Order: sequence, then C-alpha cells, then structure tokens
Amino acid sequence: MRLDSYTARGFDRGASLWRQVIWYAANRLLLQSWLPGSRWRKILLVIFGAEVGKGVVIKPGVRVKFPWRLKVGDYTWVGEDVWVDNLAEVVIGSHVCISQGAYLCTGSHNWSAEAFDLITKGIIIEDHAWVGARASLAPGASMVVGAVLSMSSLGCGEISSWTIYAGTPAVAQRAR
Repeated sequence: MRLDSYTARGFDRGASLWRQVIWYAANRLLLQSWLPGSRWRKILLVIFGAEVGKGVVIKPGVRVKFPWRLKVGDYTWVGEDVWVDNLAEVVIGSHVCISQGAYLCTGSHNWSAEAFDLITKGIIIEDHAWVGARASLAPGASMVVGAVLSMSSLGCGEISSWTIYAGTPAVAQRAR
C-alpha cells in the first residue's frame, strides 16, 4: 500500500465543516466529560442530529463520531467509555445494553488496494441485545433480537437471535 496516495474521495461526512468542528468541540468537552447525567447528553446528541428514544441512559466518557448518523431506541443503556465510531449509520434498538468500553466501528480500509481505500458499512443492533464490556463490532455487523456479544469479543457479520457469542472472532456458544 502507498499511504501517500490515500484520499477520502467519495466519502461524505454528512455535515458541513462548521457543524463538524462545533460537534467535535461539544463531543470532547461535554459528551465525553466526567460530569454526571444522561438527560443533557441525550439533548446534546439530538441537537446535533441523532435520534434518541425515551429513557435512554448515556454514561460519562461516551464518544460519538457523527451524531447525525446515530439512531437509538427507547430504554437503551450506553455505558462509560463506549466509542461509536460511526462513519456510516449505527442503529441501536430498544432495551439494548452497550457495556463500558465497547467499540462500534463502521470504517476500515482495503489493505489490498494501493491507495488503502476507505470502506464503510453500518451497524445494526436490534432490540434486547447486549454488547459486553470492551467488546467490538466490526463494520457491517448486525446483532439480531436478543443477541449477546460477550466481554472483549469481536462481532462480525450476523450475530444470531437469542444466542450468546464469544471470542475473536466471536462464535456462537449457546442459546440465551
């Protein structure tokens, strides 16, 4: 690969440069702060374009790349130090738990292309799913209703309904 030939050509950030700059400051100074409280974090995300349902809990230290590409259902918990690295859309259902330190990654690169081309794919987490502490979801991952991705595991592709997955990459362990 030749990193000097890399460009983000064709990638649309979804917002003006000024909106992005203001968001980066708000994200760093407010959303990621140690200050307690979920309600004001939810309001901040909504102001910047996220869709956030009722009863959502957002803990301190949460990072969101582009709130305008985030949808969260009702009564979902987002734990401390979760990173939603959403270059593409991330849709999180209702009654979902995303435990502390989880990483939701929607971007990667084509390591076989000389220009190291950017690849983005969204993530979907359906209702009643649980992403364990320090677990990661790869671009294009989909957690079906009731799926569990255990602590420090890597979820790729489809994570089946009402099934517990573990490992790197995660494989089905047993029914939930």
